[in-house]
Amino acid sequence: MKTPPLHITLVSETFAPEINGVAHTLAHLGEGLRQRGHRVEIVRPRQAGDAPNQEASGQGRSDLLLVGGWPLPGYPGLQWGQVSMHKLWRRWRRQRPDVLYIATQGPLGLNALRAARRLGIAVVSGFHTNFPQYMGQYGLGLLARALTCYLRGFHRRTAVTLVPSVSQRLDLQRRGFERVDVLGRGVDASLFNPARRSSLLRERWGLGPQDIAVLQVGRLAAEKNLGLLGASMAALQRTYPHRRLRLVLVGEGPQREALAQRWPDAMFCGAQRGQALAEHYASGDLFLFPSLTETFGNVVLEAMASGLAVVAFDEAAAAQHIQHGHSGALAMPGDSDGFVEAACWMLEEEEILRRVRLNARHHALQQGWPTVVEQFEGHLLRAHLTCGVRKSLPEAYPMVDEPR
Repeated sequence: MKTPPLHITLVSETFAPEINGVAHTLAHLGEGLRQRGHRVEIVRPRQAGDAPNQEASGQGRSDLLLVGGWPLPGYPGLQWGQVSMHKLWRRWRRQRPDVLYIATQGPLGLNALRAARRLGIAVVSGFHTNFPQYMGQYGLGLLARALTCYLRGFHRRTAVTLVPSVSQRLDLQRRGFERVDVLGRGVDASLFNPARRSSLLRERWGLGPQDIAVLQVGRLAAEKNLGLLGASMAALQRTYPHRRLRLVLVGEGPQREALAQRWPDAMFCGAQRGQALAEHYASGDLFLFPSLTETFGNVVLEAMASGLAVVAFDEAAAAQHIQHGHSGALAMPGDSDGFVEAACWMLEEEEILRRVRLNARHHALQQGWPTVVEQFEGHLLRAHLTCGVRKSLPEAYPMVDEPR
């Protein structure tokens, strides 16, 4: 049975064209919902590229509300959203959504949640970024515990919290989160495609057809555990001294200058988008993903779709999509020696690398976004219908912690 058209509001402190997993995911979900006949409203902070006359007050376009913001420390280009609960309440009283999806839990997300609950609008939330775990990486354990307590209370007031991986669901459930479900991620296998391999780009990297480009794509920051790339490259060069290998890093972040000094022979390509990003992926051979703080890791699927052999820790996207020894190689979380050994195994024989790359591409071809969008649509519809039933039972859906 076809789902009736809904008025769906997506609330997020980050959105395309910003480069991160949240923005990437929301762009696909929003467009997919529109293609399925739904009306999609976006509420986000104003970005540098927004035209001065774009909607900012709630009086113009009905599908976009731009709000103010201030920079997020340590994440240049990203910001907290700044808008009052009453402004959102007034807007949604005039143009009432059927359901909200709140992707971020900053001030914008919190005020959106408060306004929606005051109006009796269904809310689904997403857990896209594991900030408490990031803080642990920076030695801020006490702050991480306080943030976990806040997030647990935030998500308790939504119909369901969607996470991208089974491991993330288990982690949140252990921390006392309730009503957690998995919404996976997809990949555009026509964009991320081995056919985009570029000999000219590889020449700029100083590599010939038989040489090995060891790729890493993502934010250059401490929480990504990038130091393990150096250990992996050193082991690969010791094990295969007659092979020409080069580390290629795609992305920006606070550690770029330090890493460039540490690894003078590596290529730093900066942030890439669209077809340029796809070309960089396809021009690589081996993809190393040492992060231990991912809720998912979209780059894993993008690398697999591009025909790369991926080495990662056995969690998040890698745990869901890589079959060890068949479509990639996995190490136990935190086992740095195992990670390095897996990288070396990939280059042990040419047939191993060729077979793994083919199997990775074959698996990624089956991970399209339409199925993910359909599952997302189902969560939104169930929340909307359940909220409608509960309006007659206010004690089952208490409006607590709301302003009078």
